[in-house]
Amino acid sequence: MFNLQDPFFRPLWLRLLIVAICLVWAGFEYATGSPGWAVLFGGLGGWAIWQFFVVWTDPRREDENTTTKEDDHG
Repeated sequence: MFNLQDPFFRPLWLRLLIVAICLVWAGFEYATGSPGWAVLFGGLGGWAIWQFFVVWTDPRREDENTTTKEDDHG
């Protein structure tokens, strides 16, 4: 779907902002009587939490590990 493991999302403030926007918008939609949109944005917020904070790997660490592994073999 979308690559949320991209180095663009490395700053913590950006990841927190994206999650907050999704969840706040879900609350807004629910409060204004649109439960379908609330579920959609709540799901996006949940998925963003999963990607940004549960399975997140720092792109710089991956680059360091890849470089180290390549150096060990060569």
